[in-house]
Amino acid sequence: MSEKIAVLGAGSWGSILANMLTENGNDVRVWSNMPEQVKELNEKHTNEHYVPGFKYSDKLVAYDDLEAALDGVAVVLFVVPTKVMRLVANEMVEVLEKTGNKPIIVHASKGLEQGTHKRLSQVLEEEIPERNRKAIVVLSGPSHAEEVAKKDITLVTAASTNQEAAKKIQKLFMNKYFRVYTNDDVIGVETGAALKNIIALGAGALHGLGYGDDAKAALMTRGLAEISRLGVALGAKPLTFIGLSGVGDLIVTATSVHSRNWRAGNELGQGMPLKEVIDTMGMVIEGIPSTQAAYELAAQNHIDMPITTAIYDVLYNGKDVKTAIEELMDREGKPEIE
Repeated sequence: MSEKIAVLGAGSWGSILANMLTENGNDVRVWSNMPEQVKELNEKHTNEHYVPGFKYSDKLVAYDDLEAALDGVAVVLFVVPTKVMRLVANEMVEVLEKTGNKPIIVHASKGLEQGTHKRLSQVLEEEIPERNRKAIVVLSGPSHAEEVAKKDITLVTAASTNQEAAKKIQKLFMNKYFRVYTNDDVIGVETGAALKNIIALGAGALHGLGYGDDAKAALMTRGLAEISRLGVALGAKPLTFIGLSGVGDLIVTATSVHSRNWRAGNELGQGMPLKEVIDTMGMVIEGIPSTQAAYELAAQNHIDMPITTAIYDVLYNGKDVKTAIEELMDREGKPEIE
């Protein structure tokens, strides 16, 4: 099955997904608002700032003109940072209103919108009227661009309230190394995707401080308890959190050097100031704004999230990492299963 697909966002994940969809036999155009990046992708078939050393298919075409990128597409894949999702969606609608095109909308970003605390599919629903879209699908799971670029085995989930659309996206993305499952729990999939970045920051900090595997396993396990606690309160299905977009994504993000959230936490654990961590990363660290959003959501819903609160205090109140860990360990004992 071949389709005309626009990928909005040419960072590491967006560009690698665009390349994979091209190699799957689709007509893919990747959009970026940076002309120099577009020129590099089209002329050199490289994207050195985001995926050093990787050679992209010469059939993949990059655009800095959004209207040209969206011309006649059946699917639009958003892979832009959370903070600009609403803006890019709004710009896309202006084009769709002119053309009358009605694509399936997919997003592969992970985060919660600052201020509103909304999931990204909610942002897309608000900005893209039903007359301009067939369905909204969320693509999520344990996946790093670096691994997919090497054609390592990767499994993800396509979640939607429209299962016909989810199955279509499943077919478009599937190949011998990239397997896609379908899911109807959009709330659970997006909540797991956003909140695991918070726990990855903590796991990186533990590593930076020299803690061992016991501590990291404890953090991930109790972190998953917090993620599922908030997710279920928001309407998610509990079993989603032991699936690919829950424990699967948590494991890979909280243990891999490819994870920018883990790397940021590791640098914080080693004593690097937060501003310097952000400045030197060169890419968005979604776990930082997600920590604030989750902290505020937990307060609004009266959900106990001690690990998230500790990480929030480190990031936003300047608390010492070691002090935050000591306070977590000194809390009153309680049952493991609630």
